[in-house]
Amino acid sequence: MADLYAGIDLGGTGIKAVMGTADGLIAVEDHIPTQSHDGPDAVLRRIAECVEKMSAKAGSKPIALGMGVPGLVDVHNGVTKFLPNMPTHWPDVPAAKILGDRLGCPVRLLNDVRTATLGELKFGHGREHPTLTMIFFALGTGIGGGVVIDGKLRLGPLGAAGELGHQTILPDGPLCGCGNHGCLETLCSGPALSFEGARLMRIGQAPRLRELTDGDTEQVNTKMMVMAVERGDEALRDTIQRAAGYLGLAVANIITTIHPELIVLGGGVAEIGPMLFDKVREVVKNRVRMFDTDSVRIERSMLGERAGELGALALAVSGLAG
Repeated sequence: MADLYAGIDLGGTGIKAVMGTADGLIAVEDHIPTQSHDGPDAVLRRIAECVEKMSAKAGSKPIALGMGVPGLVDVHNGVTKFLPNMPTHWPDVPAAKILGDRLGCPVRLLNDVRTATLGELKFGHGREHPTLTMIFFALGTGIGGGVVIDGKLRLGPLGAAGELGHQTILPDGPLCGCGNHGCLETLCSGPALSFEGARLMRIGQAPRLRELTDGDTEQVNTKMMVMAVERGDEALRDTIQRAAGYLGLAVANIITTIHPELIVLGGGVAEIGPMLFDKVREVVKNRVRMFDTDSVRIERSMLGERAGELGALALAVSGLAG
């Protein structure tokens, strides 16, 4: 039997867990609620129990475990520093040691979006291109990212390199959770789009969306908005195009700065599809004037919703080397 590794994608409400081989073949997987209100010790205990359950099913214990964590992490010591969406924020929790002592294997931690970037590098777009320079945008409830240069994930001194969602796009724009104004995240994250969609629905500018949601603003999301656009809600099309334009500016900034071969867009907002991607590509072509951008591909993630757990598996296999 091939050696097995464990990957954990720790989310605010759910935990995705896999065990698989070094080449990304999944042997067993599980999904459990986070129940973050119970505190870090209880969450880590339940993660360990989940891995033990998977190990029993697979007939083998993991050689190592990687875990993507939603916040700031001391990657060298395996200690969480600040998880903004978790109760207590998990300051200075030695999560790697706690899990490692319980499971008897090395445990590596990394920010969740950098982990997804690693997954895309190892098992997605980067699989056949070991020296790829790639930028990953995770477009969801928030906007995060990761930077890969010459096939290496770059983290910076604090492990925070890649906070692409906190570029200032509109200097006098909406207040962001980070304290800045006009961050990309305030303009084209899932909640930003849904908020504007709900506003248009309330003022009578999105009748198809009202039909699809029975007038319930809680049901408004990007998927519903795209469906409404396809049925004729042109105001929603304008909203999506405007957000895609802001994203295009952010992508153009990164291309001008780093000149990657590939921009990968992942997360729920990327599922909008051509309406988003076509506008981003148009803005990039118009904004980047220093060099020809035809060779810079802008593509959807190959791993989709699995980028997190597959990235955690890659972290377990090879560490930050990918």
